[in-house]
This record gives sequence, structure tokens and C-alpha cells, in this order.
Amino acid sequence: MEEKRYLTFALTKGRLASRTLELLEQVGITCEEMKDKNSRKLVFVNEELKLKFFLAKGPDVPTYVEYGAADIGVTGKDELLEEGRRVYEVLDLGFGKCRMCVCGPAKARELLKHHEMIRVATKYPVIAKDYFYNQKFQTVDIIKLNGSVELGPIVGLSDVIVDIVETGGTLRENGLEVLEEICPLSARMIVNQVSMQMETERIKEIILRLRQKLS
Repeated sequence: MEEKRYLTFALTKGRLASRTLELLEQVGITCEEMKDKNSRKLVFVNEELKLKFFLAKGPDVPTYVEYGAADIGVTGKDELLEEGRRVYEVLDLGFGKCRMCVCGPAKARELLKHHEMIRVATKYPVIAKDYFYNQKFQTVDIIKLNGSVELGPIVGLSDVIVDIVETGGTLRENGLEVLEEICPLSARMIVNQVSMQMETERIKEIILRLRQKLS
């Protein structure tokens, strides 16, 4: 009898990983090794269930899944839109909810309304470009930033920003506001395309149990 291969999960570090592990535990998928906060391991194993888990940065999770280093991944919808990887998006996990928005000072609302040429600072150039070019048909100059994009309009680098908004508290503190909403975001489960064919039953069983738990 052929030995069952390991199914590997790539989870986004931080809050998403914690929430994902809680959810998986509720459907009987556990990994005791990951509960050891002092562990220096990079890959955690559940031998009984033939599962492996590792933590990665959000933008890297779709990459690990596309190339088959992980069979299943959990990351934010923002990373899927930005990275554009060839993976199956199979489940909206319903947590990590926030919005991708165009934000800036109130006066910038007129610039958006009249489709003027503006500068947009963002960590998400692909999402920003798709929104302005393909949905609003507005030509903009997109400036990629890695740090606090809220600084852009404050110091005169950009007219507006495209960024994730949870509560809007940081915006308000800095005299900025949401001007337009691009799309809602939340944590999503993704699957490698080959894994879905090779391990159809096992993966579909996991998806079904999670879907039932979430419904």
C-alpha cells in the first residue's frame, strides 16, 4: 500500500496564522508543535495526520502555493490580487476583514471626480493600477512605497494613497479620510493547482469541514 504523502500548509505570520490555527483545530486539524512559543523550528509536523505547516510573510504565501512548496495556503485577498499567482482560491475564511481604499485629504476628492492626473502612493501598485486604469479609466502616476504610505499626502509626495483600511483611526489622526472603496478584503484559503488534482479527496474533505464550520 502506497504511503500517504504529507499535505503542507503555508500560513501568514501573525494574527492570520493564529486565527487559522484556531479554525483548523475546531475541525480536528491540530499541530501541537506550533503551540511551543519557544520553538525555533521552521516547519512543524503532525505525523498522525500527515500534515506539515510553516509560517511565511503574506506576499510569499501565494508564491509557495503556486510553485508547489505548499499544497494549501492562507493569506489576505490583498496579497492574491497584488501577486496574481496561479492558484485556486477555494474559501473565504471570513476573518481579517478590512477594505482596500483610495484615501487622502478631503480636497483630493475633486481630483478623483474630475479624473485629473494625480500621484498615488501605495504598497500595492498592481491593485492601484488596475483600479485607476481599468475601472476608473484615470491616468495616474503610481509611486511604490514600503513603509507608512499615509506620509505620502502629508509631505507632498502624492495626492492620494491606496491602502488597507481597518478602522480608519490612523487616517483620521493624520487628517486623511477614505475617498473611494476599491474592494472588501478578508483571509482566503488557496490551493496549488496540481495538488488539487493529485490529492482531491483529502483537500476537498478539509474544505468541506471548514465550510460547514463557517456556515
